[in-house]
Amino acid sequence: MSGIRRLAQQLNLSIGTVSRALNGKPDVNEATRQRVLEAAAEIGYAPNQAGRALRRGSTGVVGFMMQTGSEITGEGDVFFMSVFDGVQTVLARHQLDLVVLLCSSEQDSAEYMKRIVARGIADALIISATKRVDHRIDFLASRSIPFVALGRSQSDAGHPWLDLDFEGMARQGVSRLVGRGHRRIAVYAPLDDTNLGFVFIDAYRDELARRGIEFDPALVFRAHPNERGGHDIAHAIAGLPAERRPTGFIFTNEMMALGLYNGLYEVGLVPGRDIALIGRDSPQTHFLVPKLTSFTLSLRDLGITLAESLLATMPGFSDIYPRGLVRSVIPLNLIEGDSDKMTVERT
Repeated sequence: MSGIRRLAQQLNLSIGTVSRALNGKPDVNEATRQRVLEAAAEIGYAPNQAGRALRRGSTGVVGFMMQTGSEITGEGDVFFMSVFDGVQTVLARHQLDLVVLLCSSEQDSAEYMKRIVARGIADALIISATKRVDHRIDFLASRSIPFVALGRSQSDAGHPWLDLDFEGMARQGVSRLVGRGHRRIAVYAPLDDTNLGFVFIDAYRDELARRGIEFDPALVFRAHPNERGGHDIAHAIAGLPAERRPTGFIFTNEMMALGLYNGLYEVGLVPGRDIALIGRDSPQTHFLVPKLTSFTLSLRDLGITLAESLLATMPGFSDIYPRGLVRSVIPLNLIEGDSDKMTVERT
């Protein structure tokens, strides 16, 4: 007797009900679903995933594409692990699995995406690190593959996306430092054409203009988004003549805080005393002295919203997640620390 027939007989349920429960179908009530899953676990029954995929014409897998390499993730990445947890929390409700697709920083992301799609690895995709013009977006739309983007782009296929409020971070950061008398306020920007850099710098320039401060391109420091990048920026700041050196610095990448602090101490600049810092929160920043004034959000909740926004576009799940087309900027909360307490005498 096959496993599914045995389960149906044991539980006095139809084979169809057992099958739908194992497949996470919404028309099975939760109590019945749990009975089926517990009984399946007791007899060690696991559905043949390959067979199920062939019958349904799907894999039951959602792919999450991220870029890797020491120039991007540095000594480790804390951002995506928390996001993955949120995504998988949602997918597990429907017996779906998350597969992380690692694209090396040395690979062309659009070509990598084409290869993944050709191999039929996943039914739907989450893409990240969106570029100013992102060919992955147009490609996925042309193939009618469900996807959601973590990040905006000028490439617009009418697709769902979520992005962090980098404009708000620029406005609030500049406003906070100007209020303490700073006028030479520097910022970090990525080396490549990742769209968040453009969004952040545009908002930074607008806020400076609103405050009557002229934009100085020399105060935009570009580096890799990791610890080494922060360290390099610290030394670049120290290498400037005193009159051209920034008194405040805002950075959008959570990975560079440790390197930035370390580099500043190496060159004799004390955070919070010689330069005011505002950055992004991460578990590592909690151990910095002085405490970093930083922007934060729940990364797990971000992952949950990403997954639900993706499923909302898919016929089998849109009734469960009636969100429509999600295109949302996620606000960040400011945690006050001591790294930006210094004031500058107004001239």
